[in-house]
Amino acid sequence: MLSHHLQSALGDLKDIIKITELDILDIKEAKHDSQFERLSLKEEKLKSFESKKAMIDYEISSLMNSNPDKDLPQLLDAQQHDSLDELKAELTNLRDVNKRYAKLVLVVSNLYNTFLERIVPTEMQGYNKVASKNSSILEVRV
Repeated sequence: MLSHHLQSALGDLKDIIKITELDILDIKEAKHDSQFERLSLKEEKLKSFESKKAMIDYEISSLMNSNPDKDLPQLLDAQQHDSLDELKAELTNLRDVNKRYAKLVLVVSNLYNTFLERIVPTEMQGYNKVASKNSSILEVRV
């Protein structure tokens, strides 16, 4: 059962990475609609991965409880060791892909905020930003 959960979790993780890589390509081309369309699929894959990871944790815990005199490496077969190593590598890959994506999201967010600030200037009133009294979205000259 542990091997099945490991393979299933790896599949979900690889899907999440592919979706995030597609998001990176789309954000570079300003294709925001396709990113939003994939959001529910990405959330579903994340929930599925988390669920499978919990099952992996449970299976490993059960193995260790039923064999308290053995260490974990002795309880797993070669395929399970390989799957755990691959899972670790894919998690590292996901972290790197997410870092690249987060940098792009931050840049785009700052760009939109800058545009908005130029169109509708704001000023601070305490901790809140409010449109300044002198702002005019449209200036008419006769």
